Amino acid sequence: MADNDNSITRRDFTKGVAVGTMAGALGTMGIYSYSPLAKQHFVKAPAAKENIGEVKSVKVTNISETSWFDNKVLMGDIKGAGGLLVNQYTYNWAPFTQPKGQLGKGSYEDGMKILRPLIPNKLDEAWAYQLENAVNPTNGGGFAALIEVEALDGKITRILLDSGWNFDWMDKAFKREGIDKLLADGKIDYFVLSHEHFDHFWGAPVVFKYGPTVRTLYPKGFYPEGMDYLKAAGHRGELIETKPGLYKLFPGAALYNFATPIICRVFGEQSLFFNVKDKGLVTVTGCCHQGILQFASVAQRAVETKKLYGIYGGLHVSPFDEWDPKYDDLVAVFKKWGFEKVGCNHCTGILTARKLIEAGIPVIQGTARNGTKDKAYLGNGDQIVFAMNDVVDIAAAATQGAASAAPAAAGGGMKY
Repeated sequence: MADNDNSITRRDFTKGVAVGTMAGALGTMGIYSYSPLAKQHFVKAPAAKENIGEVKSVKVTNISETSWFDNKVLMGDIKGAGGLLVNQYTYNWAPFTQPKGQLGKGSYEDGMKILRPLIPNKLDEAWAYQLENAVNPTNGGGFAALIEVEALDGKITRILLDSGWNFDWMDKAFKREGIDKLLADGKIDYFVLSHEHFDHFWGAPVVFKYGPTVRTLYPKGFYPEGMDYLKAAGHRGELIETKPGLYKLFPGAALYNFATPIICRVFGEQSLFFNVKDKGLVTVTGCCHQGILQFASVAQRAVETKKLYGIYGGLHVSPFDEWDPKYDDLVAVFKKWGFEKVGCNHCTGILTARKLIEAGIPVIQGTARNGTKDKAYLGNGDQIVFAMNDVVDIAAAATQGAASAAPAAAGGGMKY
């Protein structure tokens, strides 16, 4: 979305993101989030903390954290298309591909000429076309999570965070976790898009296939392609654009929109805050391109809460498992925040999860099923619960490493 409010910030986009791509090191995708240049883009938290209310519990079900299956294939595609500053819609990745499309020579408009008549009700046909014509279509997966929030009076509110990427993979993942039925029955109250990236947004037709009228929220900063795709994907319900800063969702829950430039010509990411009674703030993020330390700092300064209690999602530290020495300092600072329960996955990186565990941070580990590669973090189909009255979960404690078993047992864990 090209508007005057973001024009100056976007002019600095190349300068900013280049910090994370020096010497062509695609593996350092997380570095920009922790660089001094990134700080100029963040919205300052209000001087007075906001009272967003309280909830009884927050349960997160990992629908899919497998955004892609092979790091080398993804990195090769990005490099071959021109690098991390190139518009993602020109990569010739599924679903915006042309007949026998060539890497880095695509266009959203040409791709949509074929795709538009097929979404959202002919996804099988659309996927068959991608298999035949797209660049590495089977390497795409997607990120999505179901968040079930219990109010103090027992009412349940459901939030679908993100829609993944690969139509076929996400449709199967939705059916595995019953998301298709929840959408069809109108039991998903909010569909929240964290940001415009391919692995979080391009699976939107799968959502609208089952729930075309679901209330949808996206962060200010979507480009014309993304805005058009939301409509073309089949959405016919309320569409809400969140501005930078805090957006109260319902009692005990809020969104926070971080106005920050991101790789592949994407701008802005929003994350979720939940204030759990007697426990503190639970933060849920899709990718955390804003940087985990800045994210935690803003959460602490923006919301009136007891403490930082828990976190779930992609922490965007080392998504390609290449460790930079500065990340050791990041782990040390992260530990000082005092989170009692950490559920990480996706672009956190498996190596990062192991480093957090070794540091004694209470990371809830997973089962490595349904396509997830490692038990170091919560994988596809795993759950984590943040509640005012936690109960020891033996199954969760049994999956812990020695460094984190005791904290996880004290704070609850997964239910399978």
